[in-house]
Amino acid sequence: MILMNKHFSKTIFLVPFIGLMLLAGCKVYSFKDAVIPSDVKTVKIGFFENRARYVNPQLAPKLTDKIQVKITSNTKLTRTNNDDAHYIINGTITNYDPSQTVGVTNQQASTNRLTVTVHVIFKKTLDNKVEEFDVSRSFDYSANLSLEQAQSQLLDEVVRTLTDEIFNRIFSNW
Repeated sequence: MILMNKHFSKTIFLVPFIGLMLLAGCKVYSFKDAVIPSDVKTVKIGFFENRARYVNPQLAPKLTDKIQVKITSNTKLTRTNNDDAHYIINGTITNYDPSQTVGVTNQQASTNRLTVTVHVIFKKTLDNKVEEFDVSRSFDYSANLSLEQAQSQLLDEVVRTLTDEIFNRIFSNW
């Protein structure tokens, strides 16, 4: 019994030690917080207008609001409505396509896909630079749901995902 306790106590010591040794050889990836030059103090965030062929009336106001909240709560930028803001961010929802069938079971649609694309214009007035980019994401949903049910179920995820993508494209180094 005494031998078993000695081996047990060695094992308890060795397992964490070996784990730490293995982790020491692993590469750790980290994401940086918002990267903003020190001379940039203000941001103007325009309304993200919906110009898609199919319009979800809730998407544009919710996306605009979520982007405003994300930027003001995750950066030290002061929001303004002035056209001389150091950063000016505008966007347009250019695609909202809820009608793609991506899964078929027993010769019937089982999974549909909603694809949303947002075109973003990011102006850096201090540098006199303009960057434009598109963010596009797809969201799958059960074909058993009506379009209204699917939109209701997916709206928060769509807004959160697009907001995070836009924020990261503007403020992160990746």
